[in-house]
Amino acid sequence: MKKVGIIGTGKHGSRYANHIIHDVDALQVTGICRRSATGREQAEQWRTRYFEDWRTLIHDADVEVIIAVAPPGINLEIAKVCAVAGKPLLIEKPLARNGHEAAEIVRVMQEYDCALTVAQTLRYNPVIQALALQLPEMGTLHSFAVNQRIEPSSLEWHDEPEAAGAGVVIHTAVHIVDALKVITGLRITRVMAASRCIYSSHLEDLVTILAEFENGVIGTIDVSKVGHARSGRFEFICERGQLHADQIHSFTKVIENSSIVRHRAFVAQPTILPLLIDWSAFLEGDRENPITGEDGAYAVAVCDACLKSAAEKRWVEV
Repeated sequence: MKKVGIIGTGKHGSRYANHIIHDVDALQVTGICRRSATGREQAEQWRTRYFEDWRTLIHDADVEVIIAVAPPGINLEIAKVCAVAGKPLLIEKPLARNGHEAAEIVRVMQEYDCALTVAQTLRYNPVIQALALQLPEMGTLHSFAVNQRIEPSSLEWHDEPEAAGAGVVIHTAVHIVDALKVITGLRITRVMAASRCIYSSHLEDLVTILAEFENGVIGTIDVSKVGHARSGRFEFICERGQLHADQIHSFTKVIENSSIVRHRAFVAQPTILPLLIDWSAFLEGDRENPITGEDGAYAVAVCDACLKSAAEKRWVEV
């Protein structure tokens, strides 16, 4: 059993803790760190130790591995301390605020031969996994259209450049970039983007991206946190028809001519739990790293290119 320290046990970080406590026998929470005073109450509830400083948590002898679910502004510093301490790190997406920091995280973890896993959890969504299996059946891929639209953020730090790095590009589009690579097996090579601040003051909360894959296939990605409704649409225009899906509303469908010829509904499932199961198996040497640091750095690099394109109003190579 691996002893886990969790940095950041807010709404999302507490999901990691609860899954470990209730669902993953191979892991044990032996310490948590949270800026809010609620952390002390959580530690008491989970029968674990509370740390005021995340550095002390990492260096504690009763902590073997680290999960970081913090604003990406401190991810590089967390990675450096983990690397020196020799503590494997599972870090919540986005890997970093920008491409430079993401590459540096990968470099320093490799330098110290310390395992790095990135929580690009959307790839564990059953709809995304189904799309990866169904798309090859559709023949040549010609184009695609993807969106990820959710409600305005209630987290103040999501509009703070120092903590967040960027807005929906780095915190929402990063999911889609990774999912598209999983589904198609292709990387995005260049982008053209436009962004807006609708409710936010500093960081974009709406963006539209024209993206080109390495084989020349082109399509659109739009992400936003401006409307009080959610969607996670994927549409692939292919030789044999169209493959549509929504990872939030849990379905896929195949369209040929003017008819829906195949429709599949899925039961929504937690995505953190299967990642934790795979991560624990990786830590024990029973499987490969489920999501590598290089995977996380690639997604951030594409987001970097989108931000640069929106600022400079031109195509940008990834």
